[in-house]
Amino acid sequence: MAELSHKSRRRLSLLVLIVGLPVYIVVASSVVTAFGRPPILVELLIYVVLGLLWALPLKFVFKGVGREQPQDRD
Repeated sequence: MAELSHKSRRRLSLLVLIVGLPVYIVVASSVVTAFGRPPILVELLIYVVLGLLWALPLKFVFKGVGREQPQDRD
């Protein structure tokens, strides 16, 4: 698979953070509340796991996005 350019990763990461993350939060909280309210520590554990789980598949998108754009080599 071809690697995304720095500019493409920046745009994709913004899209994920602005659109994807709020959608994921609504879906995750809806699923948790659909099963009834668990004890507070279990609920906290569920939200911590779900909070980390969304970023794992998108790790390659966010990697190096905060750095300056690398210079093209001739």
